[in-house]
Amino acid sequence: MAEALLLLALVILAASAAGLWRVLRGPSRSDRLMATQLLCTGGIAGLLILAAAMRDAALLDVALVLALLGAIASVAFVLAARLAEGR
Repeated sequence: MAEALLLLALVILAASAAGLWRVLRGPSRSDRLMATQLLCTGGIAGLLILAAAMRDAALLDVALVLALLGAIASVAFVLAARLAEGR
């Protein structure tokens, strides 16, 4: 069972890492924001599955911190975009 969870975590992390290309090469700021959210969500899912597979409570804390950082990054991104537009 643990091997299946580890494989699932690897697949989720690999799929979300594909969004890194969009962060680096996104044609617009909104594409980059959505890709960042994809990376954050995939990272959280991967960490939660790893925590279940390895029975490690510390990974739950890391997933929680990543969720908080993702939300803060989204707000900061939107505020920076609004300041750049002069609103």
